[in-house]
Amino acid sequence: MKTFEELQLKTPLKNGLDDLGFQTMTPIQEEAFPAILSGRDMIGIAQTGTGKTLGYMLPLLHELKYSESPDPRILVLVPTRELVVQVVEQIDAYAKYINVRILGIYGGVNINTQKRELGEGCDIVVATPGRLYDLIIAQSVKLKFCKKIVIDEVDVMLDLGFRFQLNNIFDHLPSKRQNVMFSATMTDDIEEFIVAYFFNPLKVSIAVSGTPLENIEQSSYPVENFYTKANLLMHLLSDKEEYSKVVVFVPNKKSADRLQEVMAPHYGKEIAVIHSNKTQNYRLRSIELFDSGQCRILIATDVMARGLDLSKVSHVINMDVPRYAENYMHRIGRTGRAEEKGKSILFFTEQEATLKKDIEDLMDRKIDVIDFPEVVEVSSQKTPEESPIKREHHNPHAVIEDERGDSFHEKKDKNKKENLGGSYRREIAKKYKKPKTRGDKNYNKRNKK
Repeated sequence: MKTFEELQLKTPLKNGLDDLGFQTMTPIQEEAFPAILSGRDMIGIAQTGTGKTLGYMLPLLHELKYSESPDPRILVLVPTRELVVQVVEQIDAYAKYINVRILGIYGGVNINTQKRELGEGCDIVVATPGRLYDLIIAQSVKLKFCKKIVIDEVDVMLDLGFRFQLNNIFDHLPSKRQNVMFSATMTDDIEEFIVAYFFNPLKVSIAVSGTPLENIEQSSYPVENFYTKANLLMHLLSDKEEYSKVVVFVPNKKSADRLQEVMAPHYGKEIAVIHSNKTQNYRLRSIELFDSGQCRILIATDVMARGLDLSKVSHVINMDVPRYAENYMHRIGRTGRAEEKGKSILFFTEQEATLKKDIEDLMDRKIDVIDFPEVVEVSSQKTPEESPIKREHHNPHAVIEDERGDSFHEKKDKNKKENLGGSYRREIAKKYKKPKTRGDKNYNKRNKK
C-alpha cells in the first residue's frame, strides 16, 4: 500500500492528514487519486467503509487554489442530511490548515439562512439534491464556476427519487467540468445517467457488489416472527461486553418505532433511533449519542444509515432479510470499517429463507445458521403485516359471507322486481290509450277508434 508521504501533497494538506493520524492509503484512495488528478471523468465502485470521502477530496483539495470569488468551485452531492453534516466535518478536518470555505446545504432547516450563507461566498458546497435544486430555482446559488462535481452514493439518490433534481442540477452546470461518481452498486438507472452526463469515464472498481468483506464474520438465526426476533435481539444484547456497539437494521419506519417500544422498558437510554419521520435535530442527536458511545444500540432504516461513518461498530443485526440482496452488503458495511473486525447477524423467517438464499448466491458464500436458543421465548403475537388476510381468489375486496356483519342483508321483495321500463309504458298508456309513438300523427289517427 502507498503512504500519503509518497503523494507529495502540499504542506497544509499533509499537516491536516498528519493530525488525523493517516499514514497508508486504502485501495480506493490509491486508485482514485491519480484518476481524479488527471481531470478525467471517473466512476468508482467500492463498498462502504473503504475511505471514499478522502479518496475524492484529497486530489480535489490538493489542486484547489485560493480564490476570493463568492461562487462555489467544487460541488459534492450526497443523498441524506446526515451525510451532508458528516462530509462537511470530514472536509473541515482534512483542510484544517487550508484557507477554504465549506458550506453544507440540506432540507429541514431555514432556507433563508442558507441563501444568506451562499451570498457570503464559499468554495465547496456539500448538498442534498432536493434543497440544492430549490436554491437553484430561487437563483440563490450560481454554479457557472463549478468545474468539479462529485456524486456520492448515487444509487441511493436514484432509489429516493432524485433523478429529476439531478437532471436539472446538471443542466445548470458548465459544460466543461469533471464528473466523479461513487456507488456501491451499478444499476441500469446509473448506467443511463452516466451515458447522459459523463464523457469517456475511467472506471475504478475496488470491490464488486456482492463481494463480502473478509473481516466481517457472518451468521444467522431462524426465527418465527417479529416479536420473537425482538426477544432474541434483547437476549443477545444482554451481553454488554460482547455487543458493545450495535446497529440494528429494520425494514421501515413502523418497524423501527415498534421495536423501540418493545425494547424501551429494558434498554431505554441505551437506544437511539433514526428514520426519516424523526426531526433533523433528533436524527443528528441520535447519531451523536451513538457515535460517542453514550448509546450502544442504534435502530435504523436502510436509507438513513447508508454511508454514515460510524466508528467501531461491533455488530450489525438485521431484523429482516432485505428484499434486494445488495442492500445486505450496504448494511453489514457499517461494521468492519477501516480494516477492523466486525460481526453481522441475520434474523430470518421461513418466508424470508428464499431472500437469504439470494444473498448467499450474490456473495457466493453461505451464511452460517445458528440454532434458535431454547431460553428465548417464542412469541405468538403477530404484527399487522404478519397476520393472515382471508381473500377470495379472484376478488381481493370480497369477504367470506359469514364475516360480513350486521350491515349486510338480503334484498327486500320490492327491490327484487324486474325493471320493465317505468309505470307509463306499463299502465297509463294502456288505460288512456295514449299514443305509443308520440310524434307519429297518422299512426295515432288510425288507432284512435
